[in-house]
Amino acid sequence: MVTFPSCKINLGLHVLVRRQDGYHDISTCFYPVPWRDALEILPAASLEFKQTGISIPGSTADNLCVKAYEILKGDFQLPPVRIHLHKVIPTGAGLGGGSSDAAHALLSLISIFQLNLSQEQLMGYALRLGSDCPFFTLGEPMIGSGRGELLTRASVNLKGFYLVILTPGIHVATAEAYAGVTPKIPTEKLPQLISEPIASWKATLSNDFETSVFKKYPLLGAMKETLYEQGAIYASMSGSGSSIFGIFEKEARIENLFMDVPRWSGWL
Repeated sequence: MVTFPSCKINLGLHVLVRRQDGYHDISTCFYPVPWRDALEILPAASLEFKQTGISIPGSTADNLCVKAYEILKGDFQLPPVRIHLHKVIPTGAGLGGGSSDAAHALLSLISIFQLNLSQEQLMGYALRLGSDCPFFTLGEPMIGSGRGELLTRASVNLKGFYLVILTPGIHVATAEAYAGVTPKIPTEKLPQLISEPIASWKATLSNDFETSVFKKYPLLGAMKETLYEQGAIYASMSGSGSSIFGIFEKEARIENLFMDVPRWSGWL
């Protein structure tokens, strides 16, 4: 079975409170973007994992696709499989590519071996792999709360807009990003903000990680401002970074800007 895991951008991200378990409650909108990896899973004589494309740091055992298989195998005694992941989505970029790969591995294994799982069971397995993995099993815009795993449908549609994502390759550790944020409850809740016209987002819709991350990595703030200068109606950092995206009403031609920075662009 071959699937094509896509990535996401965050439309706004509010860090609300630090929890007693060390995690934070957040509010964000996950929006799917058709920048895709390729994942093939087939029955095999023994467990195999092959990875091509962009290199993924860490051992095979640490790969989330392999972990997805091991989690299901622990409960269902699955036979061996061969997993081939071709990586296109940059890693450590705030785009959720690894979580998407893991979620699609789960969905593929459930389909291949005809596992009769409820939606609640699927979400439980996905959450064991990562806080935003449940979102990638759904593939539609969702408001994420709690750690990001509590999902409700979002009233936002970017179809017909042009998206540019810049991925400068700066690694922002999640712990580092959270350490720079003072949690707070905003006056206006994020679901209300994203229901307003996109033209209003520049003034109202924020990513709480940007202030401290941009201070440490000024290039990211410069990229955001450049996208606005090129006509973006909204620009932001995705997740805890370091990808910067811009939403445009018409096709944006920025080939001569940040030429050494990998990017994705296309109509949504």
